[in-house]
Amino acid sequence: MDYNNIKNWKFPEVDQTYTENDSILYALGIGFGQEPTNPDHLKFVYEQDLQAFPTMAVVLGYPGFWMKDPKAGINWVKLVHGEQRMTIHRQLPPSGRVIGRSRISHVIDKGADKGALVITERTLHDGDGNLLITIAQTTFCRGDGGLTQSDESPIQLEATPDRAPDMTCALPTLPQAALIYRLCADNNPLHADPAVAEKAGYPRPILHGLCTYGVAARAIVQAACGNDTSRLLSMNTRFSSPVFPGETIVCEIWRDGDEAVRFRAKVAERDIVVLSHGYAGIKKA
Repeated sequence: MDYNNIKNWKFPEVDQTYTENDSILYALGIGFGQEPTNPDHLKFVYEQDLQAFPTMAVVLGYPGFWMKDPKAGINWVKLVHGEQRMTIHRQLPPSGRVIGRSRISHVIDKGADKGALVITERTLHDGDGNLLITIAQTTFCRGDGGLTQSDESPIQLEATPDRAPDMTCALPTLPQAALIYRLCADNNPLHADPAVAEKAGYPRPILHGLCTYGVAARAIVQAACGNDTSRLLSMNTRFSSPVFPGETIVCEIWRDGDEAVRFRAKVAERDIVVLSHGYAGIKKA
């Protein structure tokens, strides 16, 4: 991997139109609809007064798996999704057109035997040019350290407080969650094919990290925002461990003043942290 090649990687704009059905499919993928008569579920999965859940932004305007391009020179087999950060400038409509513009904001060398971090920033704009969402995805390139140049790391995410959480929200995932979510964006067979999962070292297919991210956002909106998505302003976290479809995600939440919370997520069945160093900006009620 060459620093200058990656830092100056050119991404085409992604002009995407999405429908109400796309918004509903995404919501089903992150577990809405398990309480089919609950109005706080229905508003995301029923076309009457439909809303788009804000984390659907992560599957819109996506430039594709560019790191697999041989020109990138990246050992893509060893890639790990490290962190996800998102800032919401305007609410996503339930259907519409978005233009995704991506760039490489950071290439950070960790050392020849430690790999490198690549941070891809994506902005989503509506058809009138208004900025909707800013997304930053950190990819840990485990097999590509020892670069000739390196950027300074962005401000690191803070660990959650060393005390009992102020709120806890447990949300079950469906056994078929990964099979639904992969229709939204990422059809990697790791999330569907038991043989592929076994070769990757897992006993069965795993849930997409960004699906876990969406479930955690559901928990934060439910517990800290009064089920009002317009109050969620940002959400940043680090991926710690995979979730298996059907497991229960327990989100532990700490108040951080009037306009933010810290959070982490565990799976109840194995008591393993799957999201750590979580931060969400919250608008006052």
